[in-house]
Amino acid sequence: MDTDLVRAEYTPATTYLNTASSGLLPARAADAMRDAIVAMTEGRPIDSLFTDVEEARAAFARIAGVPVTRVATGASVALYTGLIAAALPEGAEVLVAEGEFSSTINPFHVRGDLKVRTVPLEGLAEAVRPGTALVAVSAAQSADGRIADLTDLRTATRAHGARLYIDASQAAGWFPLAEHAAAADYVASVAFKWLTCPRGAVFFIAPGDDRSFEALTPVFGGWVAGERPWDSCYGPVTELARSARRFDETPGLVAYAGARRSLALIEKLGPQDIRAHDLALADRFRAGLASLGHEPIPSPGSPIVSVPELGVRQQRLHEAGIELSNRAGNLRASFHLYNTPHDVDRLLDALSA
Repeated sequence: MDTDLVRAEYTPATTYLNTASSGLLPARAADAMRDAIVAMTEGRPIDSLFTDVEEARAAFARIAGVPVTRVATGASVALYTGLIAAALPEGAEVLVAEGEFSSTINPFHVRGDLKVRTVPLEGLAEAVRPGTALVAVSAAQSADGRIADLTDLRTATRAHGARLYIDASQAAGWFPLAEHAAAADYVASVAFKWLTCPRGAVFFIAPGDDRSFEALTPVFGGWVAGERPWDSCYGPVTELARSARRFDETPGLVAYAGARRSLALIEKLGPQDIRAHDLALADRFRAGLASLGHEPIPSPGSPIVSVPELGVRQQRLHEAGIELSNRAGNLRASFHLYNTPHDVDRLLDALSA
């Protein structure tokens, strides 16, 4: 990984170990967003901002290893969960993991006529059974970084005729998403965490087979869902986009101006190299915790490390200039491309004090 490029683009003012909450913006994204706001302030044309949306869509497709025609853009994972929930028949069984992030599962609950079954993450694949319509799971759990076995899940869902919905919000940017996204039925991901985009940019990967694609009704589709958006501004949309763009939400243009530049940087740095860097730091932290007598929640192969009972120290660490999260009493550290071994050691020193 090009560390000089990282240092030029990311300038944390703290020991920032909280990417699982929100990633740092690179300088190029912040500059693009400022330019967009100035253009809007001065009344200059902003047509180029729609180009930013398309470039961001294409970059995410490359990172996920899917055709760009399968990628929609929006602003909320919950919206796309709701889209999937709306397509399920009454009484359908949805299988989810205990403690799953709300945006990934809540729309299934609020429908009221679906059977939502909850099991431990480690037993998710074994719990798929005849009659299971959908499995919804985060590739990496928000609370503690545990990684779902997506290979086993895909095997199990195919064996029982179920569909697989992956929330990649805590994975895209460091996780080998391209190994799994193409085979999933649906994938949704925010981009403001490990992809270091602004808040307001979300991507959705629609089904790759025609039957499943057509079964997903774009219930919130507006003018941007048309095959020719600028000809779809008035009255009902007469021709939906033939690609996943039919599932687009009207974009927050300033967010996508930044997202285009952030995703280009992630591509240049390389998700594989980012993964190696992140996991090395997380393993360094786990080893240091062991020497201090602390045992984190097991999350091998994840850059998210949660330590039981240490969440109470989050405020004191914040006051010392070290940013982490308190999740359900656990101290959650998350290591990303702009972090260094020195950051890990500073946190360990603070915990030992």
